[in-house]
Amino acid sequence: LSLKFGDIGNLKGLVIRFLLTSSYYQLSVQSWFSLQRLQLLYNHSVQATFNATRIHAPASYSYHCEHVSSLQRYDALLIPSSANDLSKLWEVTFIDFQIQGFNIQEGHFAYAKDCASFSPAILMGLVMSLVLLLVLAYALHMLIHLKSLDRHYECKASPAYFPQMKDSDMGDEKEPLRNSGIESYELRNQQFGKIYI
Repeated sequence: LSLKFGDIGNLKGLVIRFLLTSSYYQLSVQSWFSLQRLQLLYNHSVQATFNATRIHAPASYSYHCEHVSSLQRYDALLIPSSANDLSKLWEVTFIDFQIQGFNIQEGHFAYAKDCASFSPAILMGLVMSLVLLLVLAYALHMLIHLKSLDRHYECKASPAYFPQMKDSDMGDEKEPLRNSGIESYELRNQQFGKIYI
């Protein structure tokens, strides 16, 4: 597949050639096309050759990617084929790149298989998932280390609490004790223990 610029200013004689292959894979039960190499030709001579990586799609689909470039900041899907040729002198970047080599109908692209790149929405989803996972881990940690009350503390009431009693019931609730001339009373209600006055 050749892209010719024709008579556009300084680009006259520049041709970008895409070398595409189609293969049938039994596991997916369909044919896939892939971009193998990209060549830059100027005045009918090859100036640079790049090997393409991870640019493939089912033969009935097209391939779409926001950036297809030889630069590392765009994930470098185009790699110079050799360290000795002139490919290192060229920087190639396609923006909003879409290609389909086979099964083209009515001159329109088929449904596009997008390249796997991290968009801001995907990144925010991953961050929120990580936050929720940390909250869940902290909650499970707190549940695991939760201790039940000891049985000795279940029925103990506050020592500062004394129920109010009516004067008519005071005679029934207290019993005089004889202790070396000092009058003291013992509460018969054993719910809170014995108190000596």
